[in-house]
Amino acid sequence: MYDPTVARLTYRALLGRRRALILGALPLLLIAISLAVRGLAGAEDQTAADVLGGLALATMVPIIGVIAGTGAIGPEIDDGSVVYLLSKPIKRPTIIYTKLIVAVAVTMVFSAVPTLIAGFILNGNGQQVAVAYTVAALVASIAYAALFLLLGTVSRHAVVFGLVYALIWEALFGSLVPGARTLSVQQWSLAVAQKVSGNDLVTSDVGLTTATVLLAVVTVLATWYAGQKLRSLTLAGEE
Repeated sequence: MYDPTVARLTYRALLGRRRALILGALPLLLIAISLAVRGLAGAEDQTAADVLGGLALATMVPIIGVIAGTGAIGPEIDDGSVVYLLSKPIKRPTIIYTKLIVAVAVTMVFSAVPTLIAGFILNGNGQQVAVAYTVAALVASIAYAALFLLLGTVSRHAVVFGLVYALIWEALFGSLVPGARTLSVQQWSLAVAQKVSGNDLVTSDVGLTTATVLLAVVTVLATWYAGQKLRSLTLAGEE
């Protein structure tokens, strides 16, 4: 279910000069802010949790997920080059799974790694804050990549819809409307992080079991449906 050629082309598309600059900007900003906060406030556990939760997990991870998930397939559909890929003797699910693996890997590298670095800068991983939020970023990367890969498959405005979900639904409604938090990848990943940290510095409005099930269901369903839409696109092209 993995094709090296598709993976190589996807990595090349995602890590091109322009997109790589965008992907690297937020991690660098997070680390710069962490250095400034550490210099001004010292090593404070609650401050570290606030920065990692508010900037890294709530903002950086979903935005990088949008860029990597939609960028893994959206541009190929927009410019029509996906037709050449679909004409090759590669199973459509293999294309989706390969692109998902690449999108997950890119999202993890550009979100989880800087989150860990920022956590150690902020408080040296006191109270397991850095590790907990890194695990949350890793878990969220999988679900975000699957969701935004699906968006890239079904819509030409996937980036816009992805940013609306990430910045308006999760960041705005998620903080104001309690019921919206149940349908939030951020809250699901926080439930896993809460288990890792074992303290009150990391909290979630969703239970661990519910969060784990929802993360798995969303990832599987989004990947499956993206494969189905790619099949439809192939049939339409052949017709």
